[in-house]
Amino acid sequence: MKSRKSLLALAVISIWFPLFFLLRYESLLWGILLTLWVAAVLWIGMRFIQRDSEMRQRAVIRSIERTAIKTLNHHRHDWMNDLQILYGYIQLGKHDKTVGCVGRIKERMEVESKIATLGIPSLVFYLQSFRTIGSNIELEVVVMNDLQLADRMRQEDSETWVSAIMQTIRAYQYSNLAPSGESRKLILTLYEEHGEVVAHFEGEGSQVDSEMLQKQIHNVVQSDRITTKQLQSSQASIQLRVPCDT
Repeated sequence: MKSRKSLLALAVISIWFPLFFLLRYESLLWGILLTLWVAAVLWIGMRFIQRDSEMRQRAVIRSIERTAIKTLNHHRHDWMNDLQILYGYIQLGKHDKTVGCVGRIKERMEVESKIATLGIPSLVFYLQSFRTIGSNIELEVVVMNDLQLADRMRQEDSETWVSAIMQTIRAYQYSNLAPSGESRKLILTLYEEHGEVVAHFEGEGSQVDSEMLQKQIHNVVQSDRITTKQLQSSQASIQLRVPCDT
């Protein structure tokens, strides 16, 4: 990458060579040569920009693919653990625990199904892959009343809202005062209320720097369409509200 940038810089600087002779001799030949030289440099520059853009796109795609693979492997590992536990209960004849294990698996399936049908691909991908990131926050997602947001929000509002959710979760991570290595739970509840879609964050416990949290969230939420509300009942409780079509 650095070598290509150096070559592009040398190509641009080399324009001074025919320009110098054109200014010195004022010859038509040098004028034509300068025109061709500039055209060649522009072509090289456009090719460089195109190649650079393609490389960046491929890098983004590879990153997404790696995250998707990690997410699938993580879910597969979780399901295998649940099935092994269930199989153990069945072998031991512990029917009461078998029923409880099946109930927990059913609840997880229902949660993942609700997340998958939210209708905003970037939000779905982020929530389903969050556990593979390796965070000091244990994120629990609750989707109320089978919320579906496909085509119910403006594209700009949707992108800004999802970005605000990601940045808010990151703000909880940095404002967490729990001892190093200790994981804290963050509950994210998504629901619709009074013509608005609400992302309600509830930090578990008191080990949250509420002043730092409020400052960080204020810095990341830049849209006038998104309303930020910190509930008085809990300094670790934040709401992000955005209008939607009813």
